Amino acid sequence: MGADLVEKTERYGEMFSEALDIARIAPTESSSILTSAEECIEMANAYLSDGNVFYEREDYVNALAAFSYGYGWLDSGVRFGILKVPEGTKLFTV
Repeated sequence: MGADLVEKTERYGEMFSEALDIARIAPTESSSILTSAEECIEMANAYLSDGNVFYEREDYVNALAAFSYGYGWLDSGVRFGILKVPEGTKLFTV
């Protein structure tokens, strides 16, 4: 395994963990939107957990994939407005 893959996996895992720490469910009165936001957070947590297991097994390709998919769940939640993040964060594409 190349050092670049290991470094990228570590960096992405740290960014994803930080992003998950700051993402919050946006205020809403809609139960369906609330459920969708909760599912985004739940899926992100599951992918972070899976990615950490893969990383511990030195399966960096699957760890990076899990971190990427989980990050995608968060990013889509932020883009759709069902998750909120602090203004000015550089961890999301909004």
